Amino acid sequence: RPESRVWTVMLLLGTCLLYCARVTVPICAVALSTHFDWDKKQSGIVLSSFFWGYCLTQIIGGHISDQIGGEKVLLLSASAWGFLTVLTPLLTHVTSAHLVFMTCSRFLMGLLQGVYFPSLASLLSQKVRESERAFTYSTVGTGSQFGTLVIGGAGSLLLDWYGWESVFYFSGLLTLLWVYCTCKYLLSENELIIPIDYLMRGLSISKQTKVPWKQLFKKAPIWAVIIAQLSTASTFFTLLSWLPTFFKETFPESKGWVFNVVPWLVAIPTSLFSGFLSDHLINQGYKTITIRKFMQVIGSGVSSIFALCLGQTSSFCKAIVFASASVGLQTFNHSGISVNVQDLAPSCAGLLFGVGNTGGALLGVICVYLAGYLIETTGSWISVFNLVAAVNSIGLCAFLMFGEAQRVDTDSAYMDL
Repeated sequence: RPESRVWTVMLLLGTCLLYCARVTVPICAVALSTHFDWDKKQSGIVLSSFFWGYCLTQIIGGHISDQIGGEKVLLLSASAWGFLTVLTPLLTHVTSAHLVFMTCSRFLMGLLQGVYFPSLASLLSQKVRESERAFTYSTVGTGSQFGTLVIGGAGSLLLDWYGWESVFYFSGLLTLLWVYCTCKYLLSENELIIPIDYLMRGLSISKQTKVPWKQLFKKAPIWAVIIAQLSTASTFFTLLSWLPTFFKETFPESKGWVFNVVPWLVAIPTSLFSGFLSDHLINQGYKTITIRKFMQVIGSGVSSIFALCLGQTSSFCKAIVFASASVGLQTFNHSGISVNVQDLAPSCAGLLFGVGNTGGALLGVICVYLAGYLIETTGSWISVFNLVAAVNSIGLCAFLMFGEAQRVDTDSAYMDL
Protein backbone atom coordinates (compact mmCIF):
# COMPACT_ATOMS: atom_id res chain seq x y z
CA ARG A 1 0.00 0.00 0.00
CA PRO A 2 2.66 2.62 0.88
CA GLU A 3 4.52 1.88 -2.36
CA SER A 4 1.31 2.06 -4.39
CA ARG A 5 0.49 5.45 -2.87
CA VAL A 6 3.94 6.77 -3.79
CA TRP A 7 3.54 5.50 -7.35
CA THR A 8 0.07 7.06 -7.58
CA VAL A 9 1.49 10.44 -6.52
CA MET A 10 4.41 10.15 -8.94
CA LEU A 11 2.13 9.18 -11.83
CA LEU A 12 -0.12 12.12 -10.97
CA LEU A 13 2.94 14.40 -11.16
CA GLY A 14 3.97 12.77 -14.43
CA THR A 15 0.55 13.43 -15.94
CA CYS A 16 0.76 16.99 -14.63
CA LEU A 17 4.09 17.57 -16.37
CA LEU A 18 2.85 15.91 -19.54
CA TYR A 19 0.18 18.58 -19.80
CA CYS A 20 2.57 21.34 -18.78
CA ALA A 21 4.61 20.47 -21.87
CA ARG A 22 1.56 19.90 -24.06
CA VAL A 23 -0.13 23.20 -23.24
CA THR A 24 2.93 25.42 -23.68
CA VAL A 25 1.98 26.27 -27.27
CA PRO A 26 -1.76 26.94 -26.60
CA ILE A 27 -0.78 29.18 -23.66
CA CYS A 28 1.72 31.03 -25.85
CA ALA A 29 -0.42 30.94 -29.03
CA VAL A 30 -1.19 34.65 -29.12
CA ALA A 31 2.42 35.62 -28.29
CA LEU A 32 3.77 33.21 -30.91
CA SER A 33 1.32 34.50 -33.52
CA THR A 34 2.44 38.07 -32.84
CA HIS A 35 6.13 37.20 -32.73
CA PHE A 36 6.12 35.12 -35.94
CA ASP A 37 3.25 36.99 -37.69
CA TRP A 38 0.87 34.01 -38.01
CA ASP A 39 -2.83 34.23 -38.82
CA LYS A 40 -5.51 31.95 -37.33
CA LYS A 41 -5.12 29.28 -40.02
CA GLN A 42 -1.37 29.12 -39.47
CA SER A 43 -1.88 28.95 -35.71
CA GLY A 44 -4.38 26.14 -36.32
CA ILE A 45 -1.76 24.22 -38.32
CA VAL A 46 0.76 24.47 -35.48
CA LEU A 47 -1.80 23.57 -32.80
CA SER A 48 -3.20 20.62 -34.75
CA SER A 49 0.20 19.21 -35.79
CA PHE A 50 0.65 17.83 -32.26
CA PHE A 51 -2.19 15.40 -32.84
CA TRP A 52 -0.76 14.05 -36.10
CA GLY A 53 2.21 12.77 -34.13
CA TYR A 54 0.09 11.87 -31.13
CA CYS A 55 -2.00 9.40 -33.10
CA LEU A 56 0.96 7.44 -34.53
CA THR A 57 2.42 6.01 -31.31
CA GLN A 58 -0.73 5.20 -29.33
CA ILE A 59 -1.18 1.59 -30.39
CA ILE A 60 2.47 0.58 -30.44
CA GLY A 61 3.03 2.35 -27.12
CA GLY A 62 0.15 0.47 -25.52
CA HIS A 63 1.30 -2.87 -26.91
CA ILE A 64 4.92 -2.44 -25.77
CA SER A 65 3.66 -1.43 -22.33
CA ASP A 66 1.51 -4.57 -22.14
CA GLN A 67 4.67 -6.59 -22.85
CA ILE A 68 7.54 -4.91 -20.96
CA GLY A 69 5.80 -2.71 -18.36
CA GLY A 70 4.19 0.69 -18.62
CA GLU A 71 6.58 2.40 -16.19
CA LYS A 72 9.58 1.90 -18.50
CA VAL A 73 7.77 3.36 -21.49
CA LEU A 74 6.54 6.33 -19.44
CA LEU A 75 10.03 7.29 -18.30
CA LEU A 76 11.65 6.92 -21.71
CA SER A 77 9.06 9.12 -23.39
CA ALA A 78 9.14 11.72 -20.59
CA SER A 79 12.91 12.07 -20.91
CA ALA A 80 12.61 12.74 -24.62
CA TRP A 81 9.76 15.27 -24.48
CA GLY A 82 11.44 17.09 -21.60
CA PHE A 83 14.60 17.65 -23.68
CA LEU A 84 12.53 18.67 -26.71
CA THR A 85 10.60 21.27 -24.71
CA VAL A 86 13.80 22.84 -23.38
CA LEU A 87 15.45 22.91 -26.83
CA THR A 88 12.47 24.33 -28.79
CA PRO A 89 12.98 28.07 -28.04
CA LEU A 90 16.74 27.69 -28.51
CA LEU A 91 16.35 26.16 -31.95
CA THR A 92 13.98 28.89 -33.18
CA HIS A 93 17.04 31.18 -33.32
CA VAL A 94 18.83 28.98 -35.87
CA THR A 95 16.03 28.82 -38.45
CA SER A 96 13.96 31.38 -40.34
CA ALA A 97 11.22 28.90 -41.30
CA HIS A 98 9.47 29.26 -37.95
CA LEU A 99 6.10 27.89 -39.06
CA VAL A 100 7.70 24.72 -40.45
CA PHE A 101 9.95 24.29 -37.43
CA MET A 102 7.19 24.76 -34.83
CA THR A 103 4.90 22.44 -36.79
CA CYS A 104 7.59 19.73 -36.84
CA SER A 105 8.39 20.32 -33.17
CA ARG A 106 4.76 19.87 -32.17
CA PHE A 107 4.50 16.78 -34.38
CA LEU A 108 7.50 15.23 -32.59
CA MET A 109 6.04 16.20 -29.22
CA GLY A 110 2.89 14.33 -30.18
CA LEU A 111 4.91 11.24 -31.14
CA LEU A 112 6.65 11.21 -27.76
CA GLN A 113 3.57 11.89 -25.64
CA GLY A 114 1.35 9.48 -27.58
CA VAL A 115 2.58 6.49 -25.59
CA TYR A 116 1.80 7.97 -22.16
CA PHE A 117 -1.89 7.22 -21.56
CA PRO A 118 -1.89 3.78 -23.23
CA SER A 119 1.10 2.93 -21.00
CA LEU A 120 -0.77 4.26 -17.99
CA ALA A 121 -3.89 2.21 -18.87
CA SER A 122 -1.73 -0.90 -19.25
CA LEU A 123 0.03 -0.31 -15.93
CA LEU A 124 -3.17 0.32 -13.95
CA SER A 125 -5.10 -2.56 -15.55
CA GLN A 126 -2.41 -4.98 -14.40
CA LYS A 127 -1.83 -3.50 -10.95
CA VAL A 128 -5.19 -2.17 -9.73
CA ARG A 129 -8.34 -4.06 -8.72
CA GLU A 130 -11.60 -3.33 -10.56
CA SER A 131 -13.28 -1.87 -7.47
CA GLU A 132 -10.46 0.70 -7.14
CA ARG A 133 -9.81 1.52 -10.80
CA ALA A 134 -12.06 4.54 -11.15
CA PHE A 135 -10.65 6.40 -8.16
CA THR A 136 -7.02 5.50 -9.00
CA TYR A 137 -7.39 6.53 -12.63
CA SER A 138 -9.29 9.68 -11.67
CA THR A 139 -6.58 10.59 -9.16
CA VAL A 140 -3.80 10.13 -11.69
CA GLY A 141 -6.00 11.78 -14.33
CA THR A 142 -6.28 14.95 -12.25
CA GLY A 143 -2.71 15.52 -13.31
CA SER A 144 -4.03 16.69 -16.68
CA GLN A 145 -6.07 19.44 -15.01
CA PHE A 146 -3.38 20.15 -12.42
CA GLY A 147 -0.77 20.45 -15.17
CA THR A 148 -2.94 22.78 -17.21
CA LEU A 149 -3.56 24.74 -14.00
CA VAL A 150 0.17 25.00 -13.20
CA ILE A 151 1.18 26.04 -16.70
CA GLY A 152 -1.87 28.30 -16.94
CA GLY A 153 -0.93 30.17 -13.78
CA ALA A 154 2.87 30.07 -13.76
CA GLY A 155 3.04 30.09 -17.55
CA SER A 156 0.86 33.20 -17.84
CA LEU A 157 3.07 35.03 -15.34
CA LEU A 158 6.27 33.87 -17.01
CA LEU A 159 4.83 34.89 -20.38
CA ASP A 160 4.13 38.41 -19.11
CA TRP A 161 7.42 38.78 -17.24
CA TYR A 162 10.04 36.98 -19.35
CA GLY A 163 8.47 36.11 -22.71
CA TRP A 164 7.22 32.89 -24.30
CA GLU A 165 10.62 31.16 -24.21
CA SER A 166 10.56 31.00 -20.40
CA VAL A 167 7.35 28.91 -20.46
CA PHE A 168 9.14 26.20 -22.46
CA TYR A 169 12.19 26.20 -20.18
CA PHE A 170 10.01 25.96 -17.07
CA SER A 171 8.02 22.98 -18.35
CA GLY A 172 10.92 21.05 -19.85
CA LEU A 173 13.24 21.33 -16.85
CA LEU A 174 10.53 20.23 -14.40
CA THR A 175 9.86 17.15 -16.56
CA LEU A 176 13.54 16.17 -16.54
CA LEU A 177 13.65 16.63 -12.76
CA TRP A 178 10.63 14.29 -12.37
CA VAL A 179 12.29 11.61 -14.50
CA TYR A 180 15.47 11.83 -12.44
CA CYS A 181 13.63 11.54 -9.11
CA THR A 182 11.49 8.62 -10.30
CA CYS A 183 14.48 6.69 -11.61
CA LYS A 184 16.57 7.38 -8.51
CA TYR A 185 14.04 6.69 -5.78
CA LEU A 186 11.41 4.30 -7.20
CA LEU A 187 13.23 2.01 -9.62
CA SER A 188 16.21 -0.27 -9.13
CA GLU A 189 19.09 -0.49 -11.61
CA ASN A 190 17.76 -3.79 -12.97
CA GLU A 191 14.36 -2.22 -13.62
CA LEU A 192 15.95 0.64 -15.53
CA ILE A 193 17.77 -1.66 -17.95
CA ILE A 194 15.76 -2.76 -20.98
CA PRO A 195 17.64 -5.40 -22.99
CA ILE A 196 17.31 -5.03 -26.76
CA ASP A 197 15.88 -8.54 -27.20
CA TYR A 198 13.30 -7.78 -24.50
CA LEU A 199 12.27 -4.60 -26.31
CA MET A 200 12.03 -6.41 -29.65
CA ARG A 201 9.87 -9.03 -28.02
CA GLY A 202 7.58 -6.22 -26.91
CA LEU A 203 7.45 -4.78 -30.42
CA SER A 204 6.29 -8.05 -31.96
CA ILE A 205 2.77 -9.38 -31.61
CA SER A 206 3.08 -13.07 -30.83
CA LYS A 207 1.00 -15.51 -32.82
CA GLN A 208 0.55 -17.49 -29.64
CA THR A 209 -1.06 -14.63 -27.78
CA LYS A 210 -4.09 -15.61 -25.74
CA VAL A 211 -6.03 -12.57 -26.90
CA PRO A 212 -8.54 -13.44 -29.68
CA TRP A 213 -8.02 -10.28 -31.75
CA LYS A 214 -10.48 -11.04 -34.54
CA GLN A 215 -13.26 -11.89 -32.10
CA LEU A 216 -12.35 -8.93 -29.92
CA PHE A 217 -12.88 -6.36 -32.67
CA LYS A 218 -16.18 -7.96 -33.64
CA LYS A 219 -17.64 -7.04 -30.24
CA ALA A 220 -20.01 -4.07 -30.20
CA PRO A 221 -18.91 -2.94 -26.69
CA ILE A 222 -15.31 -2.61 -27.92
CA TRP A 223 -16.35 -0.31 -30.77
CA ALA A 224 -18.74 1.58 -28.50
CA VAL A 225 -15.98 2.52 -26.06
CA ILE A 226 -13.57 3.31 -28.92
CA ILE A 227 -16.06 5.66 -30.60
CA ALA A 228 -16.89 7.33 -27.29
CA GLN A 229 -13.22 7.68 -26.45
CA LEU A 230 -12.26 9.25 -29.77
CA SER A 231 -15.20 11.67 -29.48
CA THR A 232 -14.37 12.86 -25.97
CA ALA A 233 -10.62 13.01 -26.66
CA SER A 234 -11.04 15.14 -29.77
CA THR A 235 -13.41 17.61 -28.09
CA PHE A 236 -11.15 17.89 -25.06
CA PHE A 237 -8.20 18.61 -27.37
CA THR A 238 -10.25 21.26 -29.16
CA LEU A 239 -11.12 23.09 -25.93
CA LEU A 240 -7.59 22.69 -24.61
CA SER A 241 -6.13 24.22 -27.77
CA TRP A 242 -8.54 27.13 -28.30
CA LEU A 243 -9.91 28.23 -24.91
CA PRO A 244 -6.94 30.52 -24.12
CA THR A 245 -7.35 32.28 -27.48
CA PHE A 246 -11.13 32.50 -27.02
CA PHE A 247 -10.79 34.34 -23.71
CA LYS A 248 -7.93 36.52 -24.92
CA GLU A 249 -9.86 37.75 -27.96
CA THR A 250 -13.38 37.84 -26.53
CA PHE A 251 -12.34 39.50 -23.27
CA PRO A 252 -9.07 41.34 -24.10
CA GLU A 253 -8.94 43.13 -20.75
CA SER A 254 -9.07 39.90 -18.74
CA LYS A 255 -6.03 38.47 -16.99
CA GLY A 256 -4.53 35.33 -18.48
CA TRP A 257 -3.94 33.69 -15.11
CA VAL A 258 -7.70 33.81 -14.41
CA PHE A 259 -9.03 32.01 -17.48
CA ASN A 260 -5.98 29.73 -17.70
CA VAL A 261 -6.31 28.67 -14.05
CA VAL A 262 -9.92 28.68 -12.78
CA PRO A 263 -11.45 26.02 -15.12
CA TRP A 264 -8.64 23.56 -14.38
CA LEU A 265 -8.73 24.35 -10.67
CA VAL A 266 -12.40 23.32 -10.65
CA ALA A 267 -11.61 20.16 -12.63
CA ILE A 268 -9.33 18.69 -9.95
CA PRO A 269 -11.97 18.12 -7.22
CA THR A 270 -14.58 17.06 -9.79
CA SER A 271 -12.23 14.38 -11.12
CA LEU A 272 -11.50 13.04 -7.64
CA PHE A 273 -15.19 13.16 -6.73
CA SER A 274 -16.22 11.25 -9.87
CA GLY A 275 -13.74 8.46 -9.10
CA PHE A 276 -14.79 8.23 -5.46
CA LEU A 277 -18.49 8.25 -6.37
CA SER A 278 -18.07 5.61 -9.09
CA ASP A 279 -16.16 3.13 -6.89
CA HIS A 280 -18.52 3.77 -3.96
CA LEU A 281 -21.63 3.03 -6.03
CA ILE A 282 -20.07 -0.14 -7.49
CA ASN A 283 -19.11 -1.34 -4.00
CA GLN A 284 -22.72 -0.67 -2.93
CA GLY A 285 -23.89 -3.24 -5.47
CA TYR A 286 -24.81 -1.21 -8.54
CA LYS A 287 -23.90 -2.81 -11.86
CA THR A 288 -20.61 -1.59 -13.23
CA ILE A 289 -21.94 -0.70 -16.68
CA THR A 290 -24.78 1.33 -15.15
CA ILE A 291 -22.28 3.48 -13.28
CA ARG A 292 -19.97 3.78 -16.29
CA LYS A 293 -22.85 5.07 -18.45
CA PHE A 294 -24.08 7.43 -15.73
CA MET A 295 -20.61 8.96 -15.47
CA GLN A 296 -20.40 9.29 -19.25
CA VAL A 297 -23.75 11.12 -19.45
CA ILE A 298 -22.30 13.75 -17.15
CA GLY A 299 -18.86 13.76 -18.80
CA SER A 300 -20.08 14.08 -22.39
CA GLY A 301 -23.69 15.25 -22.18
CA VAL A 302 -23.95 17.75 -19.36
CA SER A 303 -20.50 19.21 -20.08
CA SER A 304 -21.55 19.90 -23.69
CA ILE A 305 -24.54 21.93 -22.50
CA PHE A 306 -22.19 24.27 -20.65
CA ALA A 307 -19.92 24.45 -23.71
CA LEU A 308 -22.90 25.64 -25.75
CA CYS A 309 -23.67 28.26 -23.10
CA LEU A 310 -20.07 29.45 -23.28
CA GLY A 311 -20.50 30.41 -26.92
CA GLN A 312 -23.62 32.48 -26.17
CA THR A 313 -22.46 34.64 -23.27
CA SER A 314 -20.88 38.09 -23.42
CA SER A 315 -20.13 38.24 -19.69
CA PHE A 316 -16.61 37.34 -18.57
CA CYS A 317 -17.81 36.03 -15.20
CA LYS A 318 -20.44 33.81 -16.81
CA ALA A 319 -17.89 32.63 -19.38
CA ILE A 320 -15.54 31.54 -16.58
CA VAL A 321 -18.40 29.69 -14.86
CA PHE A 322 -19.48 27.91 -18.06
CA ALA A 323 -15.91 27.03 -19.05
CA SER A 324 -15.19 25.72 -15.55
CA ALA A 325 -18.36 23.60 -15.54
CA SER A 326 -17.66 22.20 -19.01
CA VAL A 327 -14.02 21.35 -18.33
CA GLY A 328 -14.76 20.12 -14.81
CA LEU A 329 -17.59 17.79 -15.79
CA GLN A 330 -15.51 16.32 -18.62
CA THR A 331 -13.39 14.67 -15.92
CA PHE A 332 -16.30 12.27 -15.27
CA ASN A 333 -15.07 10.54 -18.44
CA HIS A 334 -12.24 9.12 -16.29
CA SER A 335 -14.82 7.04 -14.42
CA GLY A 336 -16.74 6.19 -17.60
CA ILE A 337 -15.07 5.14 -20.82
CA SER A 338 -11.47 5.52 -19.59
CA VAL A 339 -11.80 2.63 -17.12
CA ASN A 340 -14.34 0.76 -19.25
CA VAL A 341 -11.45 -0.31 -21.50
CA GLN A 342 -9.91 -1.99 -18.45
CA ASP A 343 -13.25 -3.64 -17.65
CA LEU A 344 -13.54 -5.13 -21.13
CA ALA A 345 -9.97 -6.26 -21.78
CA PRO A 346 -7.45 -5.96 -18.92
CA SER A 347 -4.95 -8.22 -20.71
CA CYS A 348 -4.57 -5.75 -23.60
CA ALA A 349 -5.96 -2.52 -22.12
CA GLY A 350 -2.93 -0.53 -23.22
CA LEU A 351 -3.29 -1.49 -26.86
CA LEU A 352 -7.06 -0.94 -26.94
CA PHE A 353 -6.72 2.40 -25.17
CA GLY A 354 -4.16 3.27 -27.82
CA VAL A 355 -6.63 2.42 -30.59
CA GLY A 356 -9.24 4.74 -29.10
CA ASN A 357 -6.76 7.52 -28.46
CA THR A 358 -5.41 7.17 -32.00
CA GLY A 359 -8.90 7.81 -33.32
CA GLY A 360 -9.26 10.68 -30.87
CA ALA A 361 -5.99 12.23 -32.01
CA LEU A 362 -6.93 11.91 -35.69
CA LEU A 363 -10.31 13.47 -35.05
CA GLY A 364 -8.55 16.02 -32.82
CA VAL A 365 -6.42 17.12 -35.79
CA ILE A 366 -9.56 17.69 -37.82
CA CYS A 367 -11.50 19.41 -35.03
CA VAL A 368 -8.65 21.70 -33.91
CA TYR A 369 -7.92 22.81 -37.46
CA LEU A 370 -11.63 23.03 -38.32
CA ALA A 371 -12.16 25.23 -35.26
CA GLY A 372 -9.50 27.65 -36.51
CA TYR A 373 -11.04 27.61 -39.98
CA LEU A 374 -14.54 28.27 -38.60
CA ILE A 375 -13.32 31.18 -36.48
CA GLU A 376 -11.41 32.70 -39.40
CA THR A 377 -14.32 32.22 -41.81
CA THR A 378 -17.33 33.13 -39.65
CA GLY A 379 -15.68 35.48 -37.17
CA SER A 380 -17.71 33.80 -34.43
CA TRP A 381 -16.83 31.30 -31.69
CA ILE A 382 -20.35 29.85 -31.49
CA SER A 383 -19.67 27.36 -34.28
CA VAL A 384 -16.67 25.96 -32.37
CA PHE A 385 -18.75 25.10 -29.31
CA ASN A 386 -21.51 23.68 -31.53
CA LEU A 387 -18.86 21.41 -33.04
CA VAL A 388 -17.76 20.25 -29.58
CA ALA A 389 -21.34 19.43 -28.55
CA ALA A 390 -22.12 17.57 -31.78
CA VAL A 391 -19.04 15.32 -31.61
CA ASN A 392 -19.62 14.58 -27.92
CA SER A 393 -23.24 13.60 -28.63
CA ILE A 394 -22.20 11.01 -31.22
CA GLY A 395 -19.80 9.29 -28.81
CA LEU A 396 -22.27 9.37 -25.94
CA CYS A 397 -25.06 7.81 -27.99
CA ALA A 398 -22.79 4.99 -29.15
CA PHE A 399 -21.72 4.17 -25.61
CA LEU A 400 -25.25 4.32 -24.16
CA MET A 401 -26.57 1.99 -26.86
CA PHE A 402 -23.80 -0.63 -27.02
CA GLY A 403 -21.55 -0.18 -23.97
CA GLU A 404 -20.98 -3.11 -21.59
CA ALA A 405 -18.63 -3.96 -18.73
CA GLN A 406 -18.31 -7.71 -19.27
CA ARG A 407 -14.81 -9.02 -19.97
CA VAL A 408 -14.36 -9.91 -23.64
CA ASP A 409 -10.62 -10.62 -23.94
CA THR A 410 -10.84 -14.28 -22.91
CA ASP A 411 -12.72 -17.30 -24.17
CA SER A 412 -14.24 -17.85 -20.74
CA ALA A 413 -17.93 -17.20 -20.14
CA TYR A 414 -19.03 -13.68 -19.42
CA MET A 415 -18.97 -12.64 -15.81
CA ASP A 416 -21.98 -10.51 -14.93
CA LEU A 417 -20.65 -7.30 -13.47
